[in-house]
Amino acid sequence: MSDELQGRIAVVTGGASGIGAAIAAELVDAGARVAVLDRSVEGAAPECDAYAADVTDRASIEVAIAAVAAESGGIDILVNNAGIGAQGSIETVDDDEWARVLSVNVTGMARVTSAALPWLRRSSHAAVCNIASIAATVGLPDRALYSASKGAVLSLTRAMAADHLREGIRVNAVNPGTADTPWVGRLLASASDPHAERAALEQRQPHGRLVTAEEVAAAVRYLVGPHAGSTTGTFIEVDGGMARLRLRPQ
Repeated sequence: MSDELQGRIAVVTGGASGIGAAIAAELVDAGARVAVLDRSVEGAAPECDAYAADVTDRASIEVAIAAVAAESGGIDILVNNAGIGAQGSIETVDDDEWARVLSVNVTGMARVTSAALPWLRRSSHAAVCNIASIAATVGLPDRALYSASKGAVLSLTRAMAADHLREGIRVNAVNPGTADTPWVGRLLASASDPHAERAALEQRQPHGRLVTAEEVAAAVRYLVGPHAGSTTGTFIEVDGGMARLRLRPQ
């Protein structure tokens, strides 16, 4: 455990499982007091404060954020991690699914950040990190809605960074590749040949394996920490080289 985030209050949405839980643990390791916001907080780590909230419900978010600030003394760091996956092309995804996914993956980030802004403005170390995806920058088959939502996250990140830089708030994003998460686990379990599907996902990333949640969390830790004081309006790719490298077949 180090202390680069000692004394800072961090909020992590979707922090009770998967990548969110790894981010919460990483920020605790860096010395922060961490509040986890999730629809179900049963899996939240005991060293974190836990608040039940739904990013699609503005009222529940405002209540939870106000409670964090009141009980912890403020908010310095916000990690917008809550998100859901989606499969299908523009032909197969209906309007209800478009509305549901965009409300979680895009508008949900806006709702939470808007609620946290009054406290972020009071912080001398304010930082926001949004979790996007490799799908924002690379065309993937059968991921039209998910890709659109994560592309919007990158655009939202840049716009937020421009809007709030002069208020002392830095905003960045992390683009994970295909990560070893519960959602990917369910995707593999539903495949006709889970072993072959996992192998295919591993092989499309140049380093030959799935990204770990801990690797994503380490990038978040850097972006919200003091060593990234001049970094804003950009993103870090944690994808094994998938977005930028074109290796020759072995």
